[in-house]
Amino acid sequence: MEKLNFVKNGAVRLPPGFRFHPTDEELVVQYLKRKVFACPLPASIIPEVDVCKSDPWDLPGDLEQERYFFSTREAKYPTGNRSNRATGSGYWKATGIDKQIVTSKGNQAVGMKKTLVFYRGKPPHGTRTDWIMHEYRLAGTETAACNALLNKNSIQGSVAVPMENWVLCRIFLKKRSTKNEEENMQFGNDNRLSKLRTTKPVFYDFMTKHRTTDLNLAPSSSSGSSGITEVSCNESDDHEESSSCNSFPYFRRKP
Repeated sequence: MEKLNFVKNGAVRLPPGFRFHPTDEELVVQYLKRKVFACPLPASIIPEVDVCKSDPWDLPGDLEQERYFFSTREAKYPTGNRSNRATGSGYWKATGIDKQIVTSKGNQAVGMKKTLVFYRGKPPHGTRTDWIMHEYRLAGTETAACNALLNKNSIQGSVAVPMENWVLCRIFLKKRSTKNEEENMQFGNDNRLSKLRTTKPVFYDFMTKHRTTDLNLAPSSSSGSSGITEVSCNESDDHEESSSCNSFPYFRRKP
């Protein structure tokens, strides 16, 4: 069977109607692990790109869609484990703690996911942007097996990329909130509550004997400027309501 290849000029080109939405487990087990161990991939759909050689908006692919890349990590210092994530216009900065990726069956740890945010400028005074990257790497339990394979290949004279350098990156532009949500966050909860009060429906208590009461507004003045008519019901011996009360369908004459 001919191997499917959906990568053209470094960008993914899928047939109409097809979407690439893998889970975290599928990315680690079916793609990254196979890449590291030089096994056949399910499909050639993830290109090899050094994501730190370009700014996120200059990477190949559709900017409005999630983009996936195999990449290698470059050490920031020769004797350290920190990665160099600087680009031409800024840098990627890690945020939060790494998330462990486990299998759906067996609950076995297979990888780790690191979340990074892109900042414009130079650290530590960069400007935060909405560009997000999820960096996937194999878990420590997979390291020993891969290192054993690398040692075997080195004995046979073949050259392989160290396992800890291969990562799988998912890069996307975070969608901003709507205008109304931004206004609510800007002015706080007090303003949000005031908006709710202005749109709250008005209820009237028509069962009160002496006068109607607006449950939401303050009592109206005698001049009736608020537009709410005050109705009085005179109590008689036979408990009959006045003619003004008869105009409301909610009042009934007692037998």
